[in-house]
Amino acid sequence: MANIQYYDVILKPVVTEKSMGMMGDKKYTFLVHPEATKTQVKEAVEKMFNGTKVKSVNTMNLDGKKKRARGSMKYGRTSKTKKAIVQLTADSADIEIFEGL
Repeated sequence: MANIQYYDVILKPVVTEKSMGMMGDKKYTFLVHPEATKTQVKEAVEKMFNGTKVKSVNTMNLDGKKKRARGSMKYGRTSKTKKAIVQLTADSADIEIFEGL
């Protein structure tokens, strides 16, 4: 297992219609480091965003999409990613980066 610091765990937030709809239930979606564990994701969210308390973390590994080079018969794939859905407790503060979206 790699030695990952908490500021390297969360790569970027996922902004889609489905993830915006889940924000009402205090569920936030992030792309995370592929080798990050659920406990590392929980620790990173609580340290990076003040006043947040994580209830649970669900993670999923996503395979890369198939791509073909333009004008040739070369095939390849995009890189694999990992996504985490973080559920906050009811008395937890909201995450600021999602406000106003």
